[in-house]
Amino acid sequence: MRTIKPIEKKFLEPALDFVEEVFADAVSPEEGKIVRALVQEIRAKKYYIPSLELLMLDDSERILGYANFSRYHIGGKFEDELLLLSPVAVRTEFQRQHISKDLIEHGFASAARMGFRAVLVEGNPQNYTARGFVPCHKFKITPGPGMHLPHPDCLMIKELEPGAAEKMRGSVDWSFYGALS
Repeated sequence: MRTIKPIEKKFLEPALDFVEEVFADAVSPEEGKIVRALVQEIRAKKYYIPSLELLMLDDSERILGYANFSRYHIGGKFEDELLLLSPVAVRTEFQRQHISKDLIEHGFASAARMGFRAVLVEGNPQNYTARGFVPCHKFKITPGPGMHLPHPDCLMIKELEPGAAEKMRGSVDWSFYGALS
């Protein structure tokens, strides 16, 4: 049996080890360290929401998946309406078993109940369009200076409330997090 739950104190360090390991295996050891630093930085900033740092655990409480939703802004606005989804990680041997899908959908439902209206993500569109993400440029939301995307469609937004992204305009600036810039 698999369970999704918000982070608990006993999982703070194991979750860091988990995301580092997953990204080190998938991309590189350097990427693993960057993602670990990002999670630590998110936790230390004012935008952190512990109830939206999610884990999927098996019966023995082994971490199978991880997703973090934190407040974000566009041009210093919308921080009470907008979330950033980053990072998402699934244990390599459990990929393609809907773990990330279940974590992300759980996060959407929780975020909507909390009054958030939209979620930003940077990543491969093939991984996120099935979850309802669309390219930000369709809403006049652009990458800020210093953001180097492989393709403009890699910066995406998901509306939790229909029409929410229509009102959000401006540049997304990752410089708030040193690990991303």
